[in-house]
Amino acid sequence: MKANTTRFGEIDVDNTRILNFIQPIIGYNDYSKYTLLEHNGNDMFYWLQSLEDPELAFPVSIPSRFDIDYSFEIDDATVEKLEIKDVSDILIYNIVAIPVNEPKKATINLLGPVIINAKNNKALQYIISNSDYTSRYPLFDKEQQK
Repeated sequence: MKANTTRFGEIDVDNTRILNFIQPIIGYNDYSKYTLLEHNGNDMFYWLQSLEDPELAFPVSIPSRFDIDYSFEIDDATVEKLEIKDVSDILIYNIVAIPVNEPKKATINLLGPVIINAKNNKALQYIISNSDYTSRYPLFDKEQQK
């Protein structure tokens, strides 16, 4: 499939790399098809690119890449919705907010991770209940974390 994007121009997306969001990302209810793109060969960040809106792309990352201790349990209803059969099929990314003029003030959303079943490409944004996680956890400024 060919997709036009604002950041990456025209991209060719293999059908096996199309993520189908069975529940939308909060605030983006009209979009359900995305793909993950590498960020210039950098394994710290990726882009969750909408295949329905060329301008919509979320920077995402994995908390452990920033030495963030992060774990949670996925409820049974979500496991069922995503048709998860084995824990090894799960991919988890977190949306990152990077201020244009102050990238060192970037934050990561630990409260609403994106969960992907790598076997069937079903995905959703999961809201973790009963936790101390925040949607704006600082990535770089350790002083802000105290």
